[in-house]
Amino acid sequence: MKMLFCGLGSIGQRHLRNVRALLGNDVDILAYRRRGTSPVLNADMTVRAGAELESTYNLRRFDDLDAALNEQPDVVFITNPNSLHVPTALAAARAGAHLFIEKPISDTLDGMDELIRVVDEKKLTAFVCYQFRWHPALQRMKAALDEGRLGQLAYAHIVNGEYLPDWHPYEDYRETHPARRDLGGGSLRIQTHEMDYALWFFGLPKRVFATGGHLSRLEVDVEDSVSILMQCEQENRLYPVHIHLDYLQRPPQRVCDIIGDRGKACYNYYRGELEIHDTLTREVEVFNFRDFDRNQMFVGALTHFLACLRGEAEPLIDLREGVDSMKIALAADESLRTSQSVALDK
Repeated sequence: MKMLFCGLGSIGQRHLRNVRALLGNDVDILAYRRRGTSPVLNADMTVRAGAELESTYNLRRFDDLDAALNEQPDVVFITNPNSLHVPTALAAARAGAHLFIEKPISDTLDGMDELIRVVDEKKLTAFVCYQFRWHPALQRMKAALDEGRLGQLAYAHIVNGEYLPDWHPYEDYRETHPARRDLGGGSLRIQTHEMDYALWFFGLPKRVFATGGHLSRLEVDVEDSVSILMQCEQENRLYPVHIHLDYLQRPPQRVCDIIGDRGKACYNYYRGELEIHDTLTREVEVFNFRDFDRNQMFVGALTHFLACLRGEAEPLIDLREGVDSMKIALAADESLRTSQSVALDK
């Protein structure tokens, strides 16, 4: 098998490390790198001094996308900045390659209908990598929802707050794509895992309202703190789901609380704990995930994608699902700009 990586920053290198771990040297790795400035990174985001990517990962580098696609890769990993996802994915799909697209699917919906059309016509596999769907705590929460253990839903509260300069300590945060609007940055287009698993848990909301913006002293030209109120529906009943995203919190915070009339589920990512409470019996189930290696989420997503390539599964997050989570982000962005709630069509 031949795989082409378009972008080898931190996330591209993580997927590449996992590909090598799962498939060894049986896969031929190509890399399209337009700038080629990223150092070789260890799994803990430290720089491997004196190393260079080509020899470390036994890959061939190209500085022209067409030249790389002329090598006829079977799979293309779209791991470049968000604003480049769709143009790169379209070129790869037209060349007949299957697609592994790092989240989010894009920063706009421009070109999305064409990408879906090409993928469908060529019968390609296209997968959007939201690896948190492979976190065992969120999988348990999803099971509790599907089993009706929480009863009629009344409210959900989701938070993802992290300090942007801590993300990649080896580089100037002001130059990274999360900080730059021209590269598809901003909380609404970067911290999208919460929107994806809210979509997974609760479905596409009926209406979205957001408030926030660039509220800190960080040197960015994007929103760095946003609170989103979504109107969701369960059996013709409307209920609120709140998502807060920011680039500001140190120490970081990542939580998800879901409240229903028969129970509640409370997950704290950094504590590695999930509690499921039964309102009637007052019993509490406590699950401990402190020893869970976060890389296993990425491995789970990659393993699923490889199974899809073999025809053993259908993508859990296909292009249309990726578009739906993008619709939430774009509706929140529109609400930020207009101070109005935004209705979403199915």
